[in-house]
Amino acid sequence: MRIVLCYPVEPRHCRQIQETVPEATVCDAGQERVSEEVLAADIFCGHAKVPLPWDRVVAEGRLGWIQSSAAGLDHCLVPAVVGSGITVTSASGVLADQVAEHGLGLAIACTRRLPLFLDQQRNREFVRRPTRDLTGSTVGIVGLGGVGRRLVDVLTPFRPRILATDFFPVRKPPAVEFLGGPDDLPRVLSEADLLFLCAPLTPRTRGMIDAGAIGRMKPGSILVNMARGQLVVEDALVDALESGQLDSAALDVTPQEPPAPTSRLWTAPRLIITPHVAGQSARRIDAMTDFFCDNLRRYVEGRPLRNLVDKQLGFPQPSDADA
Repeated sequence: MRIVLCYPVEPRHCRQIQETVPEATVCDAGQERVSEEVLAADIFCGHAKVPLPWDRVVAEGRLGWIQSSAAGLDHCLVPAVVGSGITVTSASGVLADQVAEHGLGLAIACTRRLPLFLDQQRNREFVRRPTRDLTGSTVGIVGLGGVGRRLVDVLTPFRPRILATDFFPVRKPPAVEFLGGPDDLPRVLSEADLLFLCAPLTPRTRGMIDAGAIGRMKPGSILVNMARGQLVVEDALVDALESGQLDSAALDVTPQEPPAPTSRLWTAPRLIITPHVAGQSARRIDAMTDFFCDNLRRYVEGRPLRNLVDKQLGFPQPSDADA
């Protein structure tokens, strides 16, 4: 068994993986050698930032399992892999604490007008301006997976009314007033004071927040996206900020990363951009390795894997193995 890694592991992580399956060969390919090494992998764990020869990998017939080191799967769910017998699992929930924390920070930055007051500080102005309340507001969450559910936890002390949608509207948390399916999105859009996007990027969700969706949002609402940039149509978002349809917005992800120098996002009013850092954590690689080793033991022992992906849908289905 040959395990090829492509995430920023240290030697101690490689040792941990090796100790989990002593008979395996563990190869830390990094981004530099992954295109070559993945062709000889039985198991691949990581998130390549360079193009991988997936057609050749599938044709080789050796790779049996892809463990993504990211919650998103657009980097590996190409047609060849989807149509193959390769098992795919995601890292959904592994960094839910950090992403939810960042999302909360972005939301509070918008409601308490922190960018405005920081600008005033730089200009040596001390002027009171109106602010918004997160406490007691109506919050919409699109995608109630690992991050969405953790977001419910961190928002609960603010006593919001929480409405959510998910492809699998099951296991409703007690703090969520309403959990519906994708067809219930218009209701959430129309009632939410603050909308969080936590959904995966799939053909169905790409561009879901377009001009029509934003037009259905409550006037003066706030949009926060910590999921995938291409869920949102860039020009529609900027138009809504310029017109005042949206009070403000915060993006940790953008449709193109980084945005082009000419992108309207750079000059959009009342928009906060952070450079895809919501999942950053001092323990990120430790947490990912712990998760992989748990799934690796399950794989070797023939037990159900956590975060098993439905490759046609593009994300995991709810499973007892994930509990």
